[in-house]
Amino acid sequence: MAYKIDANVCVGCGACAGNCPVSAIEPKNDKYEIDPNVCISCRACKSTCPVNAISQ
Repeated sequence: MAYKIDANVCVGCGACAGNCPVSAIEPKNDKYEIDPNVCISCRACKSTCPVNAISQ
């Protein structure tokens, strides 16, 4: 199951996108969004998010 970014918590820092090994995270409206069709559920983004906006 792909991870999700809570837009209400995301601060738009981009730390998650820079750490994604498959480039599944893209900016959208000053926040970030994970493409569930590309995400491999490796948790790299989750461990990088400074505000804990990412969950499965």
